[in-house]
Amino acid sequence: MALAIALATVAAHAEKADREKPITFTSDDGEVNYEKRTGVLRGNVVITQGTLTIKADRIDFRQNPDNSLSATAFGKPLAFRQKRDDAEGYYEGWAQRAEYDGQKEQLELFDNAILKRGTDEIRSNYISYNAATELFKAEGRAPGAPVPVEPGRSDRVRGIFQPKSDALPGKGPAKGPAGKAAPLTLAPSTEIAPAK
Repeated sequence: MALAIALATVAAHAEKADREKPITFTSDDGEVNYEKRTGVLRGNVVITQGTLTIKADRIDFRQNPDNSLSATAFGKPLAFRQKRDDAEGYYEGWAQRAEYDGQKEQLELFDNAILKRGTDEIRSNYISYNAATELFKAEGRAPGAPVPVEPGRSDRVRGIFQPKSDALPGKGPAKGPAGKAAPLTLAPSTEIAPAK
């Protein structure tokens, strides 16, 4: 049985005004049905709606009746980015495959998956995030299942939540060797290079 973890909620939702913006796309080739508002794009694909951007090798997409975007994307890796509503910063994700349902505000990342919010991050072979409920879910591989040798793949869910300075009453930032405040940043990972 897969290991499942429901993680603490976050303080901000994805940008709500995105669905009011037009959907724009570029690719090397593809087919688009303007009547049905669907498309299949291949090669250096970039699709945007407001602050939402998905970059991938292939994206199958549709415009929903509420004007939101739903898409299935494939890449090595693909990249997902969306501004946080009423807050600074972005949600960013990378994976081999992603499914995004704009009506449900649901993002699912599959294989070599990373999801970040500022300096907080989670890594697993499956990650889902729902902006409406603010719930993260991650699953590791089933016990006894072979562990792939690909970088970034793991049989465990891994994550980092950085300390909040306002949650530590009377405590200042951690001190480094020279008595200076130690930075609270993530070290670059060599497991999977995020797409720029």
